[in-house]
Amino acid sequence: MKIHILGIAGTFMGGIAQLAKAMGIEVSGSDKQIYPPMSTQLEQAGIAVGADDDCEFLKVEPDCVVIGNAKSRGHAAVEATLNAQQDYRSGPQWLAENILKDRWVVAVAGTHGKTSTASMVAWILEDAGLNPGFLIGGVPENFGVSARLGEAPFFVVEADEYDTAFFDKRSKFVHYRPRTCILNNLEFDHADIFDSLADIQKQFHHLVRTIPGNGLIVMPKDDSALDEVIEQGCWTPVERQGAGAEWSFRLYQDDGSEFEVLYKGSCMGRVVWPLNGLHNVRNALSAIAAAVHCGVPSRIAVEALSRFKGIRRRMTLIGEAQGIKIYDDFAHHPTAITTTLNGAKAKMRAEGDAGRLIAVFEPRSNTMRMGVHSQTLPAAFDEADAVFAFIDPAWNWQLDENAFAAPLTVANDYDSLLEQLKNASQPGDRVVIMSNGAFGGIHHRLLQALQG
Repeated sequence: MKIHILGIAGTFMGGIAQLAKAMGIEVSGSDKQIYPPMSTQLEQAGIAVGADDDCEFLKVEPDCVVIGNAKSRGHAAVEATLNAQQDYRSGPQWLAENILKDRWVVAVAGTHGKTSTASMVAWILEDAGLNPGFLIGGVPENFGVSARLGEAPFFVVEADEYDTAFFDKRSKFVHYRPRTCILNNLEFDHADIFDSLADIQKQFHHLVRTIPGNGLIVMPKDDSALDEVIEQGCWTPVERQGAGAEWSFRLYQDDGSEFEVLYKGSCMGRVVWPLNGLHNVRNALSAIAAAVHCGVPSRIAVEALSRFKGIRRRMTLIGEAQGIKIYDDFAHHPTAITTTLNGAKAKMRAEGDAGRLIAVFEPRSNTMRMGVHSQTLPAAFDEADAVFAFIDPAWNWQLDENAFAAPLTVANDYDSLLEQLKNASQPGDRVVIMSNGAFGGIHHRLLQALQG
């Protein structure tokens, strides 16, 4: 069997490629931009990647063309596929038909924390000897890859609410039909495809409708938007996490690096790990609850997280030069930025670090570029001592520097941003660079400039 993947460089579609290859399928793909870690993973898997507009793949007559949701009508390869009456599928549909239909699916949905929580679930199952399959929107350090076929029955999938494809406008996650489902949180996002929070809630309820009565939904106790989803109708048992919920915690370090896990008030064990931030503690509770539903004893699940190494691009230390530490983080929404910086500052306080926390970000997602969150962005940086931002003048909105608690520096190209950042950094600083893209390679360029 042969498949060709349009948009193979995306984390999800690149994961599909790796899974198909592991099944013995002949895989090729094409895309316009490809960079690590996906470029590295595809190369290691022996998967060829062609130019974005190259239609030569049709000459080898693939059995199916798998089309990513970044590809629309008018794209050369899409038009060629349709004109040839070639069989095609979306990525989520292909995944559901070829892998998930025979698995116990653990799905992790929500506006934030999907990658981290899914990685925790996969690691707990792995540490318990269950060899799960997974498809995650990042690279868990315990595995080194974003996707793995694994063995039946368990498969962990990061369940995205973004639309499926140009020909299927439902959210991706309605294809997955999980038995165990984590709903992390819910806020307005993806303003390019959703008009309101209610629109997103409708899609989340479509997901809830697919979860069987002998399944489980794990969700926070304190998320009103998710409560409203459940109130629309729920046919599955629900367990909640948070203060006063079935699954709760007791901090032993304020930065969240050590905490006790409680179930209905009883101690299930203590986690000591390299992660920080209250958001990660809450993610851990959800992951443990989901793993217990899969049959892992709670104490084993808790112990496993002390061996969890984290995820690449989630406060990943790039390097240090002149006493300045440079971190890479995926945060690209005001809430995610807030939790990232709060966790970083708490860790600095716990370590007695009196240095500055410098935040560097680019609003790269479609929602951010539309300026939807421009008014709420300033407060997300309250823990930072200095803020640097890339804002493209073509977006037709600007940040109000008076709304920021810390000094704000704005650049409209990467080179000038790099120069300003290099000149402003001083020994003792921790520089956190936040973007869901490559950010012009500014992480490594800054490190090299400081080393030079």
